[in-house]
Amino acid sequence: MTLVIGTDEAGYGPNLGPLVVAATAWRLAAEPAAVELPLAELLAGAGTAARGPFWGDSKAIYRGGSGLAQLERGVLVALTLTGEPPPAGWRDLTTALAAGAAGRGATPPEQARLDSLSVPRELSIESWRESASLLASQLASREIRLAAVRCRLVQPAEFNRLLAAGLNKSDILSLVTLDLAARLETELAAGSAAEPVVIWCDRHGGRRRYAPQVARAFATPLVQPLEETSSRSRYACGPGRTIEFSVGGESRLPVAVASMTAKYLRELSMAAFNAFWGDRQPGLRPTAGYPTDARRWRKEAAAAVERLGTPWDAVWRMA
Repeated sequence: MTLVIGTDEAGYGPNLGPLVVAATAWRLAAEPAAVELPLAELLAGAGTAARGPFWGDSKAIYRGGSGLAQLERGVLVALTLTGEPPPAGWRDLTTALAAGAAGRGATPPEQARLDSLSVPRELSIESWRESASLLASQLASREIRLAAVRCRLVQPAEFNRLLAAGLNKSDILSLVTLDLAARLETELAAGSAAEPVVIWCDRHGGRRRYAPQVARAFATPLVQPLEETSSRSRYACGPGRTIEFSVGGESRLPVAVASMTAKYLRELSMAAFNAFWGDRQPGLRPTAGYPTDARRWRKEAAAAVERLGTPWDAVWRMA
């Protein structure tokens, strides 16, 4: 068996809301060099009997204003396939994803709003159970098992602390991503025989060299660069483990489902963010948090933030 872990993020560019990093883990009855094909076939075939694909790059699955249904279905189906019970709300969802396991960041001002969110937002439990049943048969026929889906939210206060400690945005993304991948590998390796591990990541900003970050996350100085080009960086790291950072990584199923998971939690987070601040500043227009509109939002929300006594570094990511 080979363990394949895929990672991706949502919210790397915005000034508002959390940076969300997700990882998915898959076990295949194949050698590491042979895992690409069955996963590609599963991605191509996933959801062919339903309305649109279950899984894919989140930018193709979800577009702002189109509703969360398709994105939500893919994420909740993935969770169901790992054996998790259907979540009834934000707390259930983040518990299933171990999203609060790191516990390193202050809760955002809108936390109570988040905790009150019900899940699913746009789907019935029956519809995603039917979808999960269809995909379960497709996984079984290819000897693939979706073992786990995990997530990590970095709220603005924590993000700003890391910046103040001397990291840049790309450093923070690499730190959080590789820590999550290493934690997931350790979790799944507990009590099992050693197995080869393949880790696929979407590229982190414009970074091309990752060896120091990989060595730190996996506690090994033995990191061998196999390729460092404009499109891909690949490393051998310890016995039986390879790690790859590639442009367009979402074309691979494990990364695509991670992409969808991160985007789903990011969208729920921004819904709670906008509802919270909209209640405190009548007429305040919602935002997705990206720089140009974030600056508009900051001007319009300044009075509400000051009235509440909320420090700006708990709301506004500095880079």
